[in-house]
Amino acid sequence: MYKIAVLGPYDSIYGFSVLGLDIYPVTEPEEGKELLRKLAEGEYAVIYVTEGLAASLQHEIDKYKEQLRPAIILIPGVTGNTGAGISGVKKSVEKAVGSDIIFGE
Repeated sequence: MYKIAVLGPYDSIYGFSVLGLDIYPVTEPEEGKELLRKLAEGEYAVIYVTEGLAASLQHEIDKYKEQLRPAIILIPGVTGNTGAGISGVKKSVEKAVGSDIIFGE
């Protein structure tokens, strides 16, 4: 059975453990890169990564964009929303349906 992981600074991810998700606190980009690779090659189907950490791991995240698994989804951290997560979802939807479904932007 596949699992769900959350990667990022502890303050941003600790609440996800209450939902039964596996949390992996990361403070250094290099540590995050190695951990993301390990989780992606393991039994994780979905990996949430805070936007702040994802900014320093973009090259590594890009390696998994065309793969079915894992789905790497960006989430805001406690420092706020950079818009990267919404932008990524929007691009995925546009690719899947062929047009932008979010009106007014």
